[in-house]
Amino acid sequence: MSKIKTVKEFVEKMDAAKKVNPKDLSSDQDLSIGIMNLISIEEHLMFSGAKTGKTEFYNMINGVRDLRKRMMQKIIPSYEGEVWCISKHLLAASMRLFEVGTKAQSSGDAAQANELFDESYNLYCLFWGLNMGMIGGDLKYAAAPKSQKATKAAQPAAIAPAPMPETAKGGMSKLKNWVKNAVNCCIE
Repeated sequence: MSKIKTVKEFVEKMDAAKKVNPKDLSSDQDLSIGIMNLISIEEHLMFSGAKTGKTEFYNMINGVRDLRKRMMQKIIPSYEGEVWCISKHLLAASMRLFEVGTKAQSSGDAAQANELFDESYNLYCLFWGLNMGMIGGDLKYAAAPKSQKATKAAQPAAIAPAPMPETAKGGMSKLKNWVKNAVNCCIE
């Protein structure tokens, strides 16, 4: 799998792919959240079986696991090394940190909740960086056009991220900025 080095290259590849197979990242974002929930269902079935002693819960795991694998193949059709397992665990950990964050928020610990939400999002960004070929190389950002209107006609321009601020440094900042601008569920 070749590494994507710039957002411009990413947009060009996405545009070319859309001509052959229309697929937008907002659908993949929704699917990735669905996959997170399928992983959680697998875990809950195991714990429910263990806590209740009812093997019927264990018997449902394979069906959910098969569905989760089929859905993951839609986002990760090919990979090298252990990217598949890393991806699954990134999504699972992201979901768990989010859930612990919501519990902290409910108990009134906003600072702890915010920290957990940030860490959850970091893992989510790592998932996308890994699966878009952006990890392991130096990702360079193309400057976004001055006016970015999220219209159907302007989707490619809306994907290009804004320039990185001088204070934002490091790979995680770059990934977060890319995900913020490229994986936008609000562009229809």
